[in-house]
Amino acid sequence: MTTLNDRPGSALVVIDVQNDVMAGSYNRDAVVANIATLVDKARADDVPVIWIQHSNEGMPIGTDGWQYVPELKQGESEPVVHKRYPDSFEETDLESVLAAQQIGRLVIAGAQTDECIRSTLHGAIVRGYDTLLVSDAHTTEDQSEWGAPTPDKVIAHTNLYWTYHRAPNRQAGTTTTAEADLRGTPSTEPA
Repeated sequence: MTTLNDRPGSALVVIDVQNDVMAGSYNRDAVVANIATLVDKARADDVPVIWIQHSNEGMPIGTDGWQYVPELKQGESEPVVHKRYPDSFEETDLESVLAAQQIGRLVIAGAQTDECIRSTLHGAIVRGYDTLLVSDAHTTEDQSEWGAPTPDKVIAHTNLYWTYHRAPNRQAGTTTTAEADLRGTPSTEPA
């Protein structure tokens, strides 16, 4: 159960599915299609969709590379949180956006698995959120030439450890796009 009082709601959080981020990503088209399915499911279930959009020197605000991939359309009333650090909570208004909507459970999808996805997962759980990762709706680029495992192994490892991750009175876990319960409320069972 979330440690955040009076936060019964859930939200789908879509992280950094931007042109430059996704250009070299593993299994790009399937992941984007799964995220589009999740967005449609969230909208049909009246679950808030929160869009996270990264910028840095190599991907400045307003450039084509900074834009979200064309397959994903942000709704006019759906918040966009701009960030400069891997953890979507760092120096952003994400917490206030979630608090305003009484959200205590996050369903996470996007990119990149080994950077912004992992940082946001950990940032969320330490801040008191129940945090669910959609196992087939996140990806990363191949960084094996610098000693990292191949993208499929990075994704598999992240899914493995997040499936069993826990913290006091908070739960983590994974689901698939097909099985994702976006309306689920924060758990009421102790971890």
